[in-house]
Order: sequence, then C-alpha cells, then structure tokens
Amino acid sequence: MKIFIAGASGAIGSHLATQLVARGHEVVGTTRSAAKTGTLRALGVEPVIVDALDPESVADAVAKAEPEVIVHQLTALSGPADFRHAKQMAAATNRLRTKGTDHLLAAARAVGVRKFVAQSNAMWMERTDGPVAEEDGRIEPNPPADAEEAVAALRHVETAVTGITWAEGIALRYGCFYGPGTGIEAAQDAVMAVQIRARKFPIVGSGAGVWSLVHIADAASATVSAIEHGRRGIYHVADDDPAPVREWLPYLARALGAKPPRHFPAWLVRLLAGEAPVNLMTQARGISSEKAKRELGWTLQYPSWRKGFIEGLG
Repeated sequence: MKIFIAGASGAIGSHLATQLVARGHEVVGTTRSAAKTGTLRALGVEPVIVDALDPESVADAVAKAEPEVIVHQLTALSGPADFRHAKQMAAATNRLRTKGTDHLLAAARAVGVRKFVAQSNAMWMERTDGPVAEEDGRIEPNPPADAEEAVAALRHVETAVTGITWAEGIALRYGCFYGPGTGIEAAQDAVMAVQIRARKFPIVGSGAGVWSLVHIADAASATVSAIEHGRRGIYHVADDDPAPVREWLPYLARALGAKPPRHFPAWLVRLLAGEAPVNLMTQARGISSEKAKRELGWTLQYPSWRKGFIEGLG
C-alpha cells in the first residue's frame, strides 16, 4: 500500500514511518526542512519538501505521490518551551489543523485517496460525565477563552475528516505522548524533561485533572492498525491507566531522576499563565481505548505509564 504521511519527520511521524516500512508499505513523507530529508531516506521513506499551508504545494506533492492513504500528523509542537515560543507553536499548529487539513483533504479527493487518517488529541474532552470518556464524547464546547482557538482547531479536524463521503475518514484522539522524540524522555535536553528536572512543571491546584498517556511507539502502532483496518469515525489511542496529574507527574519525576514537582495554587497559575493550563491540570478527563483494541486488533507494548516511564523513556 502506498501511504503519504504529512509530517513524517515529527515525533510520531518518524515512528509511524518506521513501522509502516517494516510492514512492507511504500511511504512518502513530507517535511518542511531540507535538512531532514536524509533522515527520512534512512528510514526507507521517500521524502518530499512541502509547505502545508500552501495549497498548490500540497496538491502537487499528493498528485505526484498518488497514494492510497494519507495520514495527517502535522503540528508545530517542538522546540523551545518558553511562553513566547509556546504561543507561536500553538498558533502554527492551529493553522495546520484548519487550513492544513483542508488543503490535504482537497488534494486527497483530487487523486482518489481511499482513506484519510488524521491526528486529534484527547486533552479537551467535554468536562462532564466522569473521569474517562468514550469515543462518543464531545470535544469541550465551552473551553476557557485562552484555549478556544486550539479547541476549535481540534474540532475542525475531527468534523472535516470524519465528514467526508468519498473516502474513509478517521480521526485519532491521542493521549499525551511520551518516549523518544516527544520531549517526555530520558534525553538530557528533552524539552519537558528539562522542565521537570528544573521543577518548572508543577502540580497545579488539586492536580485532579485526569490525563491519558501513550508511549509514542504504541501511538504509532495504533495508527498503523487504523490505516490497515480502520473504518470511518473516531478512535481513542491511549494506555489503559488514565490517572490524575498529582499521581503520574511525581512518578515521572522519579523516573527522570528529578526532585518531586512543586505545587502551585490555581489562582497563581491562572494569573501568570491563564485559565487553560489550570483547566488541564484540574479538570481534564482521560479516555478509554477499548474501541481501538476491539475493532483494530491493537495491542499495547506499555499498557500503563507506570511501566512505560521505567522502561520506555529511551
């Protein structure tokens, strides 16, 4: 099968490409940087430089590749973690999830792609009905003002992709990634690991927000299963152990050899960083991935972050 990965040089894109090539698929992968084409070739991927926000660039790359499946893994979530850069990365990711999605869908339709798989995430499930959400749960309809653009972009991806009638449209709501290439990893310069070791990633307020996590290799294998076996709709992709931040974050700090995280009051974080991070730390809901395991035959290498943080950080 010929598969076109938009965002092949990203954290999940590279893991996904490796697994697809190992299974005998022909993979074309996009990158924004000429410097990353050699890395993609080393993975067995045919690289192509694409500006995902330029519809002609996207249409030309897809037309030349003539893929059967397109996988949309485009984000701009990498690099420095300071507040100014974080805002820029979030805004760029929102554009990739709106305009970028639309450009890819138009190009896919033009060449007769039969399946389109796109990245969503589960951090903004509707804040009702218990700590764990199923696939029929909604994206939060009333997010904090400072998260409205990001949540609207996620909603756009899911609605646009699952609403197509000319191909199977699949949205994957991933849990929080950890493992090699994600920032939550053993490397000394990994972005979030640096923050955790410096005690700059605190537990906020009650720390009762429930997060679902997933090792990056497991996220990639779920995506392979969706490509090969998935049907139109939404699948959740996370491990079997959703847990509140106050439980998993100290465990991660110990795994990284760091001191325990600090505790900051919600009012202070709200004042310094806004309502969105407070909401994520205190009200987030986890997800169940039973549908993906049942319908896709997906199995986890790391069913819990408790094992993954010890064995899978790289």
